[in-house]
Amino acid sequence: METRILLRKLEGVQTLKSARTILKIDKDKTIYYLYRLRKEGYVKTRKLSDNTRVYNISFENKLKGTSYYDIINKHSKVKISTPFTYKIYGKEPTMEETLVFAIKTGSLRTILASLALFQKITNWSQLYHLAKINRIERQVGALYDLAKKYMRVSRMPKRFRNNALPKKGYGFEYAIPGLSSKDFKRVEETWRVYLPFNKGDMHDYD
Repeated sequence: METRILLRKLEGVQTLKSARTILKIDKDKTIYYLYRLRKEGYVKTRKLSDNTRVYNISFENKLKGTSYYDIINKHSKVKISTPFTYKIYGKEPTMEETLVFAIKTGSLRTILASLALFQKITNWSQLYHLAKINRIERQVGALYDLAKKYMRVSRMPKRFRNNALPKKGYGFEYAIPGLSSKDFKRVEETWRVYLPFNKGDMHDYD
C-alpha cells in the first residue's frame, strides 16, 4: 500500500487495534505498515499507563514541528492524549509559553500535567509578562505553590511573587471555572484562587 494512502486512512491517533480495523488486514501486516510510516518520519509513538502503544500519525510529524502538548508530555509524568495538536514550526516554544498555554486551555488534565514545567522554568520575567497579558498571574502563583508541595521546582523570584500576589480587596478567581479544592485551602487563600485539584488528583507526582 502506498504511503499517501496509508496516511490518508490512518491520520490521527491510532492503536494497533484501531489501525487493523481501518486497514482490514492482519496484525503482522498492520505492524509492518506502522513501522514503515514511523521509519519515514510520519509517526510519533508513546505508551499509555496500561502499556498500550499509541501512534500519532501525521504528515506534519515529518516536518519536525513541535506542539505544546509534545513539550508537556516530554517533561511530565502525567501524559496527555489529544487527537488534534497545533504544531509550531521554525522555533521551539519556551517552557514559559507552554505553561501559560496549558493554564489557558482550562483543561483539568492539561493543567495537572503542566505542573511539572515549574521544574524547568528559568525566565521568570517572560513568565510574568505572559501571565500578566493573559491575566493569570495569580493562577500561576497558586499552581506554583501547589507544585512545590510535590516536586522540586525552580525557585520563584520574590519580585514575581510580590507582583503577582493579590492586593487588598481582591476577590477569588478560578483556575478552572466552578472547581475548587478541599485539600489546598491555604494555597487558595494566599492567592485568592480556587484550585481544581485535591490530594487524590496528585498521586502521579507522589
